[in-house]
Amino acid sequence: MTCEGKIREDLKEALKQRDEARASVLRLLLSEMKNTEIAQQKPLDDNKALDVIGKEVKRHRESIEAFRQGNRNDLVAQEETELAILMGYVPKQMSREEIRTAAQQVIEAMGVRGIKNKGKVMSQLMPQLRGKADGRQVSEVVSELLTSV
Repeated sequence: MTCEGKIREDLKEALKQRDEARASVLRLLLSEMKNTEIAQQKPLDDNKALDVIGKEVKRHRESIEAFRQGNRNDLVAQEETELAILMGYVPKQMSREEIRTAAQQVIEAMGVRGIKNKGKVMSQLMPQLRGKADGRQVSEVVSELLTSV
């Protein structure tokens, strides 16, 4: 079953169980997928669907951060609930150590040194880690490794 198909099935189940929060999040997610599909003028494959889910996860994390700064705990709780639902559709996230290991392998394979090569390393590393690791965290790890080399 495709990622989009699973989300549609889960939406049906959420509607049957009258789980309004879950149904709302899944409807929004399917809407974003449809908008992306229209923009690309072709059906989404699972990788593109995961990209859409990743963007929504990132948007919710940024909202949580903004609402915390504004002392809006009610909205923080709502966003965290929605984020938890979305995280059910994202592949298991890599730990910082797993990211470090993958980054070291790429750096060694490329034979690069120094922070000025960060872009080259990131362009090789991110396709391998897409959907499995947060880009910001990958960037931090690569920076640490390249400055210590």
